[in-house]
Amino acid sequence: LMAWAGLELNMLSILAIIMKPKHPRAAEAAIKYFLTQTIASAMMLFSGTINALQTGQWDISQLTDKYACTILLMAMTMKIGAAPIFFWLPEVMQGSTTMTALIIASWQKIAPISLLFMTYNHLPPKIMVIIGISSIMIGGWGSINQTQLRKLMAYSSISNIGWTMTVFTIFP
Repeated sequence: LMAWAGLELNMLSILAIIMKPKHPRAAEAAIKYFLTQTIASAMMLFSGTINALQTGQWDISQLTDKYACTILLMAMTMKIGAAPIFFWLPEVMQGSTTMTALIIASWQKIAPISLLFMTYNHLPPKIMVIIGISSIMIGGWGSINQTQLRKLMAYSSISNIGWTMTVFTIFP
């Protein structure tokens, strides 16, 4: 529950930074970011609730139910912008300033990655490797022939997340 609260505070703080330029693109980027992060947070709470019903504990590092583990993995991949649910990241970064895009591509991913690292023993390794490899390929293919710097940063971030997930799944 504290991990969820921390991620929500992280999301709310970056929303103000995304909205700082008074431009319709910034507003659109903030709305897309808010909606995707809120859906991921709801999935994370749902995963915790399923786990609490099964085990009686709200501790995220004690996941035992395979459905709760899979839902948590999908929520975290949505939060970091990995392969199956990455479509929001290039659009949000394109609507933001370059410095805000840099924050979204780096700083905003530290907390979800650390949660993935804390729970990787309980997460399905085959699915994590598939997500990692597909993120690497999508990030590489998406960045080919890209002329906009912020979208290039987004696809680079997707590829980097893929490498990170693959490496800490294979070599924890």
